This record gives sequence, C-alpha cells and structure tokens, in this order.
Amino acid sequence: MRLQPIEEPRGLIMRVAYWMSRRQLGAVMSPLKVLYARSPKLGRLGYRMQTVVEKGLVLDEETRLLVTTHASLINGCGFCADLHLAQVVQAKLGLEKFRALEEFATSPHFDDRERSLLAYTEEMTRHRKVADATFERLRAHWNEREIVEITWLNAVGNYYNLMAVALDIESDGLLDIALARMGAVR
Repeated sequence: MRLQPIEEPRGLIMRVAYWMSRRQLGAVMSPLKVLYARSPKLGRLGYRMQTVVEKGLVLDEETRLLVTTHASLINGCGFCADLHLAQVVQAKLGLEKFRALEEFATSPHFDDRERSLLAYTEEMTRHRKVADATFERLRAHWNEREIVEITWLNAVGNYYNLMAVALDIESDGLLDIALARMGAVR
C-alpha cells in the first residue's frame, strides 16, 4: 500500500464506519483506512453511491456483481475482486460462475443475455468505447433503463478500481473470511 492505513480513525462517523465494515465483512476494509479516514467527505459520497448500487437499481444482485467483478478482474483490482467475490458468497450465489468470468464467451455457466452484459462490460472497461455490434447485442437482451444502469454501474466500478490500483490497495482476504463464516472452503 502506498499510504499507511489509519487504524484508529478520528470522529464518530468514521469509527461507526469501521465498526460496520468489521461487522459486515469481518474486517475493516482497506479503502476505509487509506482513503476515507483521510477524507471523510469522500467516504460519504462512496456510501451514497453504494446505497444506490444496493437499493436504487432495477438490476438484480447477481447482475450487479457480474458487472463489478468482471470489471475488477479486467482492471487487476485485487481488493475490488476480493470484495465482490465475498459479496457473492454472502449472497449465496455460488462462486463457480464467477470463477468462470474470464471464459464467459464459451463457458456453459453463462447464457446469451449474460454474455451480452459481460461483452459490453469488457469492451467498455478495456477501451472506453463500445462497438455498435456489441451495443446491439446488449440491446437485444436488456431494456433502456437496464442499459443505463449497467453503464453507470460499470463506470462506478471502474472509478473504485482506479483508486485502489493507483494506491496499491490489495486484497483484504474478505473472500476467505466470507467462506469461513459460511463454513465453506476455497
């Protein structure tokens, strides 16, 4: 990590955020200790964005996690991939499909609808532009509101990835903690 984590935050709000992270994930996640302890206003923004992700979209949880996990893996964000895979375990979605993301185009775990979603996510993440054919394939399976939400969700995921990668924030072992809490093994 490029910045030393702050283990003892100032202020009640940050202490509550650390407690909530520890309770929900089993550990205080590094972005709280590196980013938001230094700039609590950014933490409030992040919290609002996460509230929209979890409660303000029509996309179901599996779709949201497919988009964010795929983008995180493409961007090489170890922290974000670890967090999203822990969320997969907590939601009891099964890791097998998510472990097959790199082979989504040929894997039997994905249907055409999911492949269109993942191709769009990949192209947007890698190139920032999307070919007309990729967009038309997406449009064949998703309505306009869903397309807007998929696009926004991927942009938000890339935003978080960029911060974590630039500051060298790596895995907190959240997947292992989630598996242990569920009594499962990696």
